[in-house]
Amino acid sequence: MTTVTPDTAQAAPSGKAPTPKRQSLLRAGFQILGIGTFYLLILVFFSLVSDNFMTYSNALNILTNVTVIGIVALGQAFAIISGGFDLSVSGTVPLGAVLFALLVNAGVSVLPAAVLVVAVGAVVGLINGLIVTKLGINPLITTLGTLSIAVGLAYTLSQGVTIPFSDPNAGVLADKTYGGVSYYVLAFALLSAAGFAVLRFTVFGRMLYAIGGNREASRLAGMRVDLVTIVVYMQCASLAAFAGVVVASQLLAGSATVGTEAALSSIAAVILGGASLTGGVGGIPGTLIGVLVLGTIANGMVLMQVPAFYQQIATGAILLLAVGFARLRGILSGEQG
Repeated sequence: MTTVTPDTAQAAPSGKAPTPKRQSLLRAGFQILGIGTFYLLILVFFSLVSDNFMTYSNALNILTNVTVIGIVALGQAFAIISGGFDLSVSGTVPLGAVLFALLVNAGVSVLPAAVLVVAVGAVVGLINGLIVTKLGINPLITTLGTLSIAVGLAYTLSQGVTIPFSDPNAGVLADKTYGGVSYYVLAFALLSAAGFAVLRFTVFGRMLYAIGGNREASRLAGMRVDLVTIVVYMQCASLAAFAGVVVASQLLAGSATVGTEAALSSIAAVILGGASLTGGVGGIPGTLIGVLVLGTIANGMVLMQVPAFYQQIATGAILLLAVGFARLRGILSGEQG
């Protein structure tokens, strides 16, 4: 029998461990603070080396340039949080761009054409999800295979050439709104807000974190793990296809060569934003900052007249630094794994 003394009675409440939800929120807050501080340092550096960096027009340029990868990264964030990832987005983006150009040139209105393209993306994601869940094939192998198929279809449909819009008005998504902001930037903002709301306030979002944290425990708890996984891959591929619509609107043409870096850049942005490739960690705010980090560095290097191929070196180096910092933070805070 345990004797409860006044001292132990007083110590018990103060020694109460924080709830998992509070721990998760604190961890997310520190992650966003860390990447946010890093982003501020980048802004300070480029503002010192280039007089044209801290201008409204250049800020619009950055937003414009990151929108395509940003839209892809939103879907990639869902996939990574759930414990997977999707390399096939590098094929779905150009496939979406080519299909959109072909549809609008065939006389289909912009909105129905965009919806059809997104539906094709959902089919790609459905195939990925079914292979991963029902056949048990690793997401790396699965999405590499569908990446090759999607790129091959894009080249086949376009016959290896760029397909210009027969009607320039089909690029309506690239039209400017008040303040010089394009419609696709506003679409990106709305999609980001929707993604944040889903992850933060819905049962589906909580299931994603649970599945990413422990897939088998989630299954034993009664969650429909396979169905959620399929929906995540469909969502990821749909957003990649929509990103293809956006890039085609920007270029007023569809090409099988656009968006081929989408997988690397989107995964880099999500990891920079504090997510873990093992799943169960991450969020939209951090992902958005990660997207801005990559886009701002690319923009700043252009202003500094640094050759374009150095941007890939910078992206890889920053990604390694971010992962190393996250690992160091985990060790210092006593986290395991």
